[in-house]
Amino acid sequence: MRIMSWNINGIRTMPQYHPWYALKTCEAMLQKLDADIICFQEMKTSRSQLERSVALPGAFDGFFSFPVAKGGYSGVAVYSNSQACTPLKAEEGLTGAIQPKQPLTASERISPLLDYPNPEDFDFYLEDDGTTPSSFESIRLDQEGRALVMDYGLFVLVNVYCPAETSESRLPFKVNFHRLLEKRVEALIKEGREVIVLGDINIAATPLDHGEGSLASRQIGFYEHPARAWFRAWLSPEGPMIDAVRKFHPDREGMYTCWSVLLSARDSNYGSRIDYILITKGLLPWLKFGDIQADVRGSDHCPVYIDLHDSITLTSGQTVALADAMQSADRGSSGLAAPRICARQWDEFSGKQKLLSNFFQKKAELKAETTPSPESSLESEPSLGNIPGRSDQRGGGDSRATTPVAETAPRKRKQPQPASPESVTPPDRPKLTKKKRSGGQATIASFFKSSDMSSGSKSRPNGSSSSKRIQTKSGSGVLPSSKQTDRVSQVSIDVLHISSDEDAPSMTEKSQERRSESEFTMPADSGQVEADYLLACSVAEHEKREGGDNLTPPLSSKQGSYDHQQWKNLLAPLQPPLCAVHKEPTKQPVGPGYDKGRTQRLREEVNPQFRCDFFKWASDVRKESNRQE
Repeated sequence: MRIMSWNINGIRTMPQYHPWYALKTCEAMLQKLDADIICFQEMKTSRSQLERSVALPGAFDGFFSFPVAKGGYSGVAVYSNSQACTPLKAEEGLTGAIQPKQPLTASERISPLLDYPNPEDFDFYLEDDGTTPSSFESIRLDQEGRALVMDYGLFVLVNVYCPAETSESRLPFKVNFHRLLEKRVEALIKEGREVIVLGDINIAATPLDHGEGSLASRQIGFYEHPARAWFRAWLSPEGPMIDAVRKFHPDREGMYTCWSVLLSARDSNYGSRIDYILITKGLLPWLKFGDIQADVRGSDHCPVYIDLHDSITLTSGQTVALADAMQSADRGSSGLAAPRICARQWDEFSGKQKLLSNFFQKKAELKAETTPSPESSLESEPSLGNIPGRSDQRGGGDSRATTPVAETAPRKRKQPQPASPESVTPPDRPKLTKKKRSGGQATIASFFKSSDMSSGSKSRPNGSSSSKRIQTKSGSGVLPSSKQTDRVSQVSIDVLHISSDEDAPSMTEKSQERRSESEFTMPADSGQVEADYLLACSVAEHEKREGGDNLTPPLSSKQGSYDHQQWKNLLAPLQPPLCAVHKEPTKQPVGPGYDKGRTQRLREEVNPQFRCDFFKWASDVRKESNRQE
């Protein structure tokens, strides 16, 4: 069995990275990670924004904890593969105060009520003003969605996202949260439980876990920081928790799990190890291996994992299977449901709560049942006679007789006024539906594309003439110059309508007639852009036949209005030049002892390996790039 922890820095931004963008669902992402228990930190979402595919990813049971007040911030999640293991109990937070709408019963709680941390005997870290908090709620210590506690039988798993010290004022909150975590684990150990604490602790345990831990200025007073002092006292050999990953790599350098994105420090592996998997001593026989996955991208952190043996042999000679010790086999075979805070038990995902889409769906179905179809309308009006005969018998009578059934729009519109017989659309004309425009931002090329060129013009609803004349000599704006007028004087553009009425006048015969030298046929519903497009295509075709110089190059689907490669070169970012010394693209080199400046780095500690004096103006680089193009 594999247990994994990963600070993903946002469940909605994770699919933007390789290889996750190629995977379509959250279930596929979890399967790609190849772990049985996957713990995420920094979900950065809320319950109302949680998509169904993220809450119910196939065979995985999802458990979530969100901030009480601030949405899209913090948040942790545990995905448990139901085919391998199912938690017996689960709860949010460390104080036991965060409860669902129907509070957990005593049998649903992981610990007895009196074993949860009590603020009366809690050693609070003083606030900036020197006061002592009166309760956990007064400082919202357990209301930022930072912890999930899961009971797996063999062990109790605690997934935490500890606060970062973003400012000095945040230090009391950080230290108090660490002490609250310690109190909760201490109570579980007293109950005789084995515990796994994993997640983003936001502390470098030793100088070996810090990118600049080798510098003398960092080693002096490294453990004087309150958070590091607490963490050192909590870890073995002084404390009860064992660093499972470091146990397999005690002297490994550069085993970092977090890197600065602003410095692009991951390429040079200049980071720190702040993500851990801590276990109690009783789980050591089950521990098989542990490591980090520094090559997995998608966040400024990388995953950390441990593997457990499928079975172990006790000192008495008895063999115990992991599934039996976790009570997962019996629970899975009996078909018992996951704990109540599981996302599958939520009202919005279990079918108990009606969604807004359900109301629209029912309304649409009801409307479809009550609204008669066009065919049923014809059957219910036998007195109207045959449809072709209605076009000849229309007059000033019933307004329904002047509206062809075949052109009934799907939307509700005002009933049209009676039209004259000359403008009535032939009854057997097939219905042409307007193609809906796809969503998203329009591209430049879309302004030069015309759907009429491939599919033909659309029929007008009143049955009037489907084309209009654009007089070029009158200054209507089709031809911009007299030279172009002379070149295209013999060009004709024919726009035909599709008609199934055999008695209707043939538009093909009309199209064969030569248009006058100063007029062109354009679709009635075309805009100026479409007119320019048709004109340009006709000019190009005419010049091609005549063998002259083309005024406008022909447009194709491959080339488009502009060459794709030209746009790509134009919008491409400016590539940095090669350093004359290192023969590498110039960038700010980072690493242990890189030059931060005289105010932040001692001169004697500056590492020349991460220093480069190459300088070149960006304008000069841009000029050289333009010359090469």
